[in-house]
Amino acid sequence: MTETVLLVGGGGREHAIARAVAGDATLYACAGNRNPGIAALADGFETLDTTTPQAVVAYAEEVGATLAVVGPETPLEAGVADALVDSGVYAFGPTADTARIETDKAYQRRFMREHGIPGCPAFETFDDTERACEFVDEHGEGWVVKPAGLTGGKGVRVVGDQVTPEEAVEYLREADYDRVVVEERLVGEEFTLQALVADGDVRVTPAVQDHKRAYEGDEGPNTGGMGSYSDSEATLPFMDQEDYDAAVGIVEETVAALDEYTGVLYGQFMLTADGPKVVEFNARFGDPEAMNVLPVLDTDFVSVLAAGRDGKSLPALDFADRATVCKYAVPEGYPDDPTAGAKVNVDESAIDEVNERFADEGSSTAVEGGRSPEAMLCYASVDERDDGVYTTTSRAFAVVGIADDIATAEEVVEETLAYAGTEGLRVRHDIGTADLVESRIEHMDELRDASGH
Repeated sequence: MTETVLLVGGGGREHAIARAVAGDATLYACAGNRNPGIAALADGFETLDTTTPQAVVAYAEEVGATLAVVGPETPLEAGVADALVDSGVYAFGPTADTARIETDKAYQRRFMREHGIPGCPAFETFDDTERACEFVDEHGEGWVVKPAGLTGGKGVRVVGDQVTPEEAVEYLREADYDRVVVEERLVGEEFTLQALVADGDVRVTPAVQDHKRAYEGDEGPNTGGMGSYSDSEATLPFMDQEDYDAAVGIVEETVAALDEYTGVLYGQFMLTADGPKVVEFNARFGDPEAMNVLPVLDTDFVSVLAAGRDGKSLPALDFADRATVCKYAVPEGYPDDPTAGAKVNVDESAIDEVNERFADEGSSTAVEGGRSPEAMLCYASVDERDDGVYTTTSRAFAVVGIADDIATAEEVVEETLAYAGTEGLRVRHDIGTADLVESRIEHMDELRDASGH
């Protein structure tokens, strides 16, 4: 039986999911924006409000969906997965209640503490902005303030790094969030570990390092993610197998404590001198991290979805021994004051030509005796209209390089971006470079040496 998969969401993460589904199933998609990359892969694409469960269910029933994948966090919070399941469509995504592990950060921290899940930093939660401000005033630096709800990765302020205590207080009063979490600042290197989960089975993917800061050198405000990289093995250059295994253990303990969790559980970790600590959990694939792990997944992704629906053990996940580097092109002014409505001129034929040259002629970036490098384009928060593709207020598109090592994958991305066209857009070019990766290694070495580990 050929499955019919409904994909909910229209970003770069969802374009990567669409690539993983297309060819192994009949694909339909719906999103608030028309993503041209997803539309080209799908048999049908409907533009609708994905936070309205009834609209998503109606489209799922119209196309005869047998499986669904909910990409972004906002439809999960709105109960789209619940509504799909109630209508008889298996949704690979948690219910609104279990998605609280992401959508309510105060609940997330209390959940970890109540269930004794390791890696939880010291924290306090506040239902009153003024009480949170008083705490920051009293305790000063060494803390992180974040709203309890969703902010697309842009609501966090690190006191003593990004802002002074006075600026943190001003930020909290201006934002006037209903609930605030203030937690211990973790020092180390961040990494992401994503797991596919159903019926208590946990299948983990390689670690990825995302880059939240807007500008090169890790400067500027936090964003939804400017790019990321993964290595040709499960770990990253600054971590060892013990660190990775500890993070896997934390994810597994969290799944065991959750009630019937289905979907992707994404652990964002800080690797400290004392091992991995939890920055936060997300209830879906990361964006951009999905673009690192899905292109190197050798296991049929649709078979994982079907196994979850059918109550079977999830298949083991096999990954190609390849490294990836992802870099986003974003509108000028992103994330604080992005320019929307600008035309995006991506030369897809140029990307095809670059890949053909990698495959047929080799290049200066090819690893001798290795497999040919590849470049992959993922459209993100753009809108396809009759006369072209236009920016929204978020990230426009990403280029992913896939190669036998990180350095080669990074060179592939840079060469492809030069041909693809990024006029009017901005890219963090330092992601995945040898200098940046080496700085991560040196940072962890210094922290371990200082702690005697």
